Amino acid sequence: MTPTVNGTPLTRHGSRVSTLPTRPAPVRAATTHTAKPAPAPATRRPVPRPNVTPAPTIHTMIVCLPDDLPGEALTAHQLDKHFGVTGTLTAHFWAVPGLRLWQRHDIIGLRRGQPAPCAGGPVRLLDLPGMRHAAAVGAGIRHQIWQHAVHGTRPATGWPAFEARHLANPDRYPYDAATTDFHAQPRVNAMRLHAATNPGAGQPGIGELEMYQAGPLAYQHYSAATAVVGDALLTADGRKLAPVSDALADRVTYLEQALRYLDTLAPQQRLIAVAL
Repeated sequence: MTPTVNGTPLTRHGSRVSTLPTRPAPVRAATTHTAKPAPAPATRRPVPRPNVTPAPTIHTMIVCLPDDLPGEALTAHQLDKHFGVTGTLTAHFWAVPGLRLWQRHDIIGLRRGQPAPCAGGPVRLLDLPGMRHAAAVGAGIRHQIWQHAVHGTRPATGWPAFEARHLANPDRYPYDAATTDFHAQPRVNAMRLHAATNPGAGQPGIGELEMYQAGPLAYQHYSAATAVVGDALLTADGRKLAPVSDALADRVTYLEQALRYLDTLAPQQRLIAVAL
């Protein structure tokens, strides 16, 4: 047996032999099978709601009568038959001043007065320039009243924006919430208070909030144009011109189209106004 000195083995001649370190037995790495994560359940993407545009408010429609339309067709039940319009004739137009006796039979629904209101007639016998001028003057007065009523309030958002938001998501934004938010604006409250304490026709209405906020001259132009083309127009060939919504931009687009069409009409073209 080989003696050891200080823990080191000696050979038979007495020299030291360095001890080789023992190699540890190789250890096989355990093969672990990592479980694949289960696929996440497919999540349904919310279906985007289509943009809903509120329908425009149309009180008065101007109808261009075809040349061959008989006069007896201008009754309530015949309007629906010939034009698809459910309404009645309304005294929206003015007859020209100094209307001759033989010209009266060409005027539809002529009433007494000065200016003489009527439901329509040939363009040459309708005082369209006078109607536009009077509407612009009245609009200027209303805008001055409005400015005093809302003095000190911030610009407000018009009702069409709240209505569009409601229609886009009626469950999350009910109609009552939209109405409350619109009426909660200080400028709208100022207009409502003025109307409540000054009853009567011709007072600024909250339905024209955007038009008033556009400025006095813009509001005069808007009122003058609306006086002659109403809220919608049915052309002689059956095309309907109308604003997409009650928003000011859509109303202005309609007025541009309707006024351009009105300028192309012949003097003998007959117009009537229908209250819807």
